[in-house]
Amino acid sequence: MDGVKGLDGLDVSGKRVLLRSDLNAPLNHGGITDDTRIREALPTLRRLLEAGASVVLVTHIGRPHGVEPELSVWPIAQRLAKLLGSTVIVASGTSGPVVKEQAESLLPGQVLILENIRYEEGETKNDPELCAYLASLADVYVNDAFGAAHRAHASTCGVAALLPSAAGLLLEKEVQTIEGMLADPKRPLVAIVGGSKVSDKIAVLERFLDVADRVLVGGAMVFPLLKAQGHSVGDSLCSDNDAEHAQAALAKVAAGCNATLELPVDLVLGREFSADTEVQLLEGVDVPDGWMGLDIGPKSAATYAEAAREAGTVFWNGPMGAFELDPFAAGTRTVADGVAQSDGQTVIGGGDSAAAIAQFGLADKVDWISTGGGAALELIEGKKLPGVEALR
Repeated sequence: MDGVKGLDGLDVSGKRVLLRSDLNAPLNHGGITDDTRIREALPTLRRLLEAGASVVLVTHIGRPHGVEPELSVWPIAQRLAKLLGSTVIVASGTSGPVVKEQAESLLPGQVLILENIRYEEGETKNDPELCAYLASLADVYVNDAFGAAHRAHASTCGVAALLPSAAGLLLEKEVQTIEGMLADPKRPLVAIVGGSKVSDKIAVLERFLDVADRVLVGGAMVFPLLKAQGHSVGDSLCSDNDAEHAQAALAKVAAGCNATLELPVDLVLGREFSADTEVQLLEGVDVPDGWMGLDIGPKSAATYAEAAREAGTVFWNGPMGAFELDPFAAGTRTVADGVAQSDGQTVIGGGDSAAAIAQFGLADKVDWISTGGGAALELIEGKKLPGVEALR
């Protein structure tokens, strides 16, 4: 397992650092609704500033088409300044001579944040001219944006070839944790995989079938698997595309693999996707017509939670049901409690699982919560992440 180059080997004293962070916090009418990503970026930023660097900070916000003022970095800069306890200068734009002058005038300990880098059309195209411009703003480059590391963009990949480069503390820890979990886990390794679509996670399922000891499936992605086994799924979410992927996963199990693939034995059903819908507990997994499965049942949840408690290593990605609706939150809550109570290494794969752990007040009870759901899953699948490979 080849690691990434970290900050320990990078001299930043008296230098300008181009720091790519993932400050893509959710905004609502200009206000930040969750500053987790900003807080996660602080250790690397503080480390650089304390080492005597000035920092040109780069981030994206959302997916703008051109310049969209509602996706400006201004709210991010204000929250960052408050958390950092010092001024954060907002650049006049993303590029151009004025921005370059602002960067070149920075003193050690100062931070300049560029406007939303995705305002630049060349960002997502990894445009060589934009890469060269970004490189001209600094002496060294640090990438701490694991959540965007699976994108071959100018600020996450291309610029790394033009400057002495290293991974920030967050990105380095993400890679070490996920790759270490796969390469040399404490056994048993239990993977709990949920969410809505088998097609989105078939490669993750297949990887864990090879390296884990138990793979426990929840959420709507159980229904294509159950249907492939001959069970009725009623009105549950189950596309033809997912059914094809489910057949492939079951074929892999039948051919022989390292892990057992375990599905629920009971379900919580609703008439419709609503908190006010009629609800029933199903002993079994054959869903009647007119009903949809919206959570795993209590027996299944208890089994999954016990597997997590007894594991040497737990990886969890994806809720066990529609946890945002109160009648269908119990399965996810029970599993979350089991993961939090585990004495083994516990890794949460970002996305809705991270939201659930936070919602249930258990974030401080697990070892690692990934900041990059998509990037984490691609790393598990065995894909090469452009932003990571540029730092090998």
